[in-house]
Amino acid sequence: MKIRAYLAPAFPYLATFAWAFAAFLAGQIAALVVLLLWWHGDIHALAASEYDGAVVTLSVLVLNPVTVGILMLAVRLMGAEQAEYLGLVWPRLRSATVGIAGIIIIIALTDALLFVSGRAIVSPFQIISYATAAAAGWLPLMWFATVLVAPAGEEIMFRGFLFRGFVRSESSAWPAIVVISLLWAGLHLQYDWTGISEIFVAGLFLGWVRWRSGSTLLTFLLHALFNLEGMLETVAQTKHLL
Repeated sequence: MKIRAYLAPAFPYLATFAWAFAAFLAGQIAALVVLLLWWHGDIHALAASEYDGAVVTLSVLVLNPVTVGILMLAVRLMGAEQAEYLGLVWPRLRSATVGIAGIIIIIALTDALLFVSGRAIVSPFQIISYATAAAAGWLPLMWFATVLVAPAGEEIMFRGFLFRGFVRSESSAWPAIVVISLLWAGLHLQYDWTGISEIFVAGLFLGWVRWRSGSTLLTFLLHALFNLEGMLETVAQTKHLL
């Protein structure tokens, strides 16, 4: 069943983007402040540890709650019901089944294409951040941040807040899904073009699932499975290199 998000009041296009950008910027600033405090103000050491697992994990743990908090404040100020506005509703079993099957197929196809083309399935960013997190004793927090916190924050922003503000009619759904997927993929500059392309394709699928099911909880589940599979591949690759 297609979601009829455009039938209910939503922020205008520019206001939607402005709120999302402000929320993300505030999250980035908060993460930077926490990291500088952690590094005792040594900005040069912080800049040199871009792929450090502890730095990446701490950034995710700070950025996403701040971003989500501001977006939920925006929805409250509008007078809308947060769960309904952001799509935080339970999906139907059929939608969940199709979604899980679809994300498995996307993972399998993209991995197969990378393997056949001779490209690395696991990026240097994943290997370095995982290895440094393991050395610093941050692995449990990294798993928590990667598999749960990051998907929750990103889905509320992209398939929740942005989707609701950008989808104004049935005909605007796919253009909005494409734009949102481009924005989402553009945040993942730590990967090369193949990794960003994979994220873009996954974003298209997640956007379609959001549109058809009306549930951001379902896209969160699929995003979490996507990241979990990436973490498992990283573990396998890291152990192979040791």
